Amino acid sequence: MNATKELREVEKILKKDFTNEKIISNLYGHIFNTNGKKIRAKLNLISSYGTKSKNRYLLAAVIELLHTATLVHDDVVDDSPERRGKKSVNSMWSNAHGVLIGDYIYSKAFIHMVNIKNISILEELSSATNDISQGELMQLDALGNLDITLNKLKKISYFKTGRLFEASARTGGLLSKSSVMQLDYLGDCAKNLGILFQIRDDLLDYSIDKKIGKPNFQDLKEGKITYPFYYAYKKANLTQKKELKKALGKKSINQKTILTLIIKLNGIKKTEELASKYRKDAILLAKKIDNLKIQKEMIELIDQSLNRKK
Repeated sequence: MNATKELREVEKILKKDFTNEKIISNLYGHIFNTNGKKIRAKLNLISSYGTKSKNRYLLAAVIELLHTATLVHDDVVDDSPERRGKKSVNSMWSNAHGVLIGDYIYSKAFIHMVNIKNISILEELSSATNDISQGELMQLDALGNLDITLNKLKKISYFKTGRLFEASARTGGLLSKSSVMQLDYLGDCAKNLGILFQIRDDLLDYSIDKKIGKPNFQDLKEGKITYPFYYAYKKANLTQKKELKKALGKKSINQKTILTLIIKLNGIKKTEELASKYRKDAILLAKKIDNLKIQKEMIELIDQSLNRKK
């Protein structure tokens, strides 16, 4: 399997001109003219390796469309000025444009999904999109909640991120007619990979002078309790708690001071340990996959996710 070559086929589907309406073409072009990691689409292609189904690239494109729609909507919810290193739709046009083009992309994904004509795939992806919405609402409800538990954070990570990773792998397996046991290994491995991916995202947010494709400390400024903040706050004394609480949700912060405090309170170290645990669990599951080529590619994807810089 040549992942780069296969992703180009997926990109061709994504970049097809779906409409002559200028506003939609402009918005759509702006969103898909950036090269994201396409890790979910890649995961889907890896999981469907070996099938001769003509729908293989179309399914990977559906996964990418679903993911992109959630990103566009996320930017509206978070009022994010950037996405993948350039201006977000909501900052270039408006929140209304962001909501509506996100809906348009979602509907395109479902049109393709129906055309694949596989009820099991349709069930898995419609269930996953529902879970992702739940995750986003759970995260919104948890803004500024200093009493949030680690289990709740993990649940949000699963619904918000891990669920689409899981569905990407399971639907790839469904397309290639994998056994029920192999589907479970694929799905559970990808679920752990997705949570690992989210943990790494949380770590990258606490970066200074690094281009990560979005503004640094964005999560903290939005009032999100992510893993580094959670671990640091749990260990902090009353004075330190007050300092962390003051920074949470504040648009203007002294990044160096906050990062120094988070590091001092082992927030980064504990989050890195959690990431390593999910990596280990994901690799153990990957090693249960019968197809050695899929197994190898999955393990490479796991390690790339742990070590990524953006």
